[in-house]
Amino acid sequence: MFFAPTILKLVEINARVHVLCLSQGNYYNQGAQRRVELMDSCAVLGIPSSRVTIVDHKELPDDPNSEWSISLTSSLILRHITAKSINLVLTFDESGVSGHANHIAIHRAVSYIACTGKAPDDCCLLSLVTVGILRKYLSFIELPLSWLLPSHLCCILGSNGYKQAKRAMLSHRSQLLWFRYLYILFSRYMFVNTFHKIPQGPKNLKIY
Repeated sequence: MFFAPTILKLVEINARVHVLCLSQGNYYNQGAQRRVELMDSCAVLGIPSSRVTIVDHKELPDDPNSEWSISLTSSLILRHITAKSINLVLTFDESGVSGHANHIAIHRAVSYIACTGKAPDDCCLLSLVTVGILRKYLSFIELPLSWLLPSHLCCILGSNGYKQAKRAMLSHRSQLLWFRYLYILFSRYMFVNTFHKIPQGPKNLKIY
């Protein structure tokens, strides 16, 4: 939903993109349907189902009131990084874009991996920048500001890329409430992503 500009740019340069989803999205008992919708959305973005992993763990419920375990979440993410030889991780920042508790928990888990030095040496960890409500809904008008402000990665879509991102968003049929249509029309995340690097701690630190 939030990362479409970056995914499309990576696919465009033939990068091998993997998606790790840590919940089925079963808050409204629609987990099975949302699994299919995620697969459909990823297919629109150019990611085959073989590179989409959906975790269904009882301790990681799709629930804004649930506090996910940093230990469990980080171990699942790190296992995926290692198994798939991932060299670039894109995740949420400390505000989770929408403020969702599960998004924030993922950021904390990746930050834990970073600060403990557990990420592979060749793996870069980036967090998607959360912006205020005004900037968030300025649509493409916000693009010059995103381009000018400092970031470690900035991905911008043109009109064709936006149309593809829109088709991907529309694949999430069970989530298309009225405000989602406003998101599709006006959110800057349909056009641009900016990322900051998550600082990593020392590797193999030894103290005598």
